[in-house]
Amino acid sequence: PKEVARAPMPRPRPVAEAPMPRPRPAAAKAEKAPPSAKQPVDERAKMRAGLARTRKGFVARLARLFRGKPKVDDDLRDEVEEILFTADIGPATAEKLLERVTEELDKREVADPDAVWAVIRSAMLEILEIPHEPAKVPADPLPYVLLAIGVNGVGKTTTLGKLAAMHVAEGRKVLLVAGDTFRAAAAEQLGVWARKVGCDLHAGNEGADPASVVFDGILRGRKEGYDVVLCDTAGRLHTRKELMEELGKVGRAATKALAKGREDGAPEGPHDIFLVLDATIGQNALAQAKLFRETLPFTGIVVTKLDGTAKGGVVLGICDEMKIPVRYVGVGEEVDDLRPFDPVAFVDALVGDREASDAA
Repeated sequence: PKEVARAPMPRPRPVAEAPMPRPRPAAAKAEKAPPSAKQPVDERAKMRAGLARTRKGFVARLARLFRGKPKVDDDLRDEVEEILFTADIGPATAEKLLERVTEELDKREVADPDAVWAVIRSAMLEILEIPHEPAKVPADPLPYVLLAIGVNGVGKTTTLGKLAAMHVAEGRKVLLVAGDTFRAAAAEQLGVWARKVGCDLHAGNEGADPASVVFDGILRGRKEGYDVVLCDTAGRLHTRKELMEELGKVGRAATKALAKGREDGAPEGPHDIFLVLDATIGQNALAQAKLFRETLPFTGIVVTKLDGTAKGGVVLGICDEMKIPVRYVGVGEEVDDLRPFDPVAFVDALVGDREASDAA
């Protein structure tokens, strides 16, 4: 049989290789900031928000009074006096501000609002800028020890929790000491803060002697190498003599704990004692401060709840009469709403923008 010629097999066409797809960039995983991560804070914005209600009070009234450059006469002077003396800044402080404003008004026939506000701002800063030397933290070789004092309900425990958060954010080893052994669940509340901010808690039994708890807590802080020891105390009525004497005992216990086993160089007491005051009670806060100072001299003041009151001017009265610096102010509920007190930021938030103050 004849062989059948086979048709040549067609050569396969080269298949064009598809370009390899470029790998998509992996979506960055959102990292949760650790509790100790320091977040940027707009200090002036926080202060301004915290003083909104106070601006609506005497500051807004002054702004309306001076709007339009009013004629300087006895009626104007009387209105300025009435506004200042009904503000919660205290009569002595109101008198100082009135004297400065009157001096400015007496220079002119028509009030110059810019000049008046400059005088008010300057006078406020003179009152608030009280020189003080912050304690070294930690107070090597000792831990920095702070005692918080005040009446019931002012926010001592919350203040200590927020202070602990600040120190933890700075990388410090912090111990909270539950020296309030009388209030139900006080130690538990402080323990919640300890877990929240990432620090340790030292607590005694309910009803234990608070001076002993503070003493043991400070010794533990020394032994275990803590940088900061923050001691809570039971709230007490400043009018109850026996309770105030007990507070003095707590202060002496802290002094002994710091001095134990040291031949020299031990401080004469806790490095700081902060009196915590509630801004919402206005001038009563000043009365509290005077009575507490008789029992346990304190180094600084913390004013809480500024955001919830129109009585923020009490800060001026406290600084003016006590001559003790305000160290922190509470301007909200969040952890970072306890802020180091900045007199310039405070005054600017209060009177820096009179148009906004009037509208606030």
